[in-house]
Amino acid sequence: MSVNKFAVIGIGHFGRSIALNLSRRGADVMAIDCNYERIEHISDEVSYAVTLDATDKKALLSQNIRNFDAVIVAIGSNFEQRLLCAALLLDLGIKRVICRAMGRNQRIILEKMGIEEILSPEDEVGMSLARRLMNPCIISFLDLSDDYCVTEISAPKLICGVPLGEIDLRDRYRLSLITVKRAVVETCGDAETEALHVIGVPDTKTVIREKDTLILFGRMRDVEKFVDINN
Repeated sequence: MSVNKFAVIGIGHFGRSIALNLSRRGADVMAIDCNYERIEHISDEVSYAVTLDATDKKALLSQNIRNFDAVIVAIGSNFEQRLLCAALLLDLGIKRVICRAMGRNQRIILEKMGIEEILSPEDEVGMSLARRLMNPCIISFLDLSDDYCVTEISAPKLICGVPLGEIDLRDRYRLSLITVKRAVVETCGDAETEALHVIGVPDTKTVIREKDTLILFGRMRDVEKFVDINN
């Protein structure tokens, strides 16, 4: 089985997080930054760590940048440098270029350049926090197309102790339950801890418990309506 190869350019907080998470999942990761100290701090945790100027074509080619499955441009505040780097990668014919955008104007510019995959961590965090503040039951969500999403929510009070067949999620609320995360007490020596475990594929007889987390598929407005009715 071939190992995925990724290059992450810009090892600030955002880029470092991407590089470390890819590496922990078994990917072959090259971390690139012009700051020597940042490269030193991550060098033991990724496959390769290189200090170089990512707007220098020869420097990138010296690292066989064309051989990577994807290159993530995570450079932070210096948009000009990020833009030059992305343009250079496109010019080199990189298979997949993923670029960070900070704000709508930067996104528009990157789209005009032909960048198809754009990351906006600040916008995504802001949207997620706003939804969680407005509805504390929502733990996390993944937006899909056409207003659909996969959402993790805390089990609403009124459905606790009720079998799924009686809740009638699909017909009444237009939602599909993917699975349930359930709190299980685990013992290690004299200490007891509570951990969430996926219960598998629930059926109509599965009874929802108070501390359950439901993973739902549907439109966000239907998720919010379901939570409002049952809390």
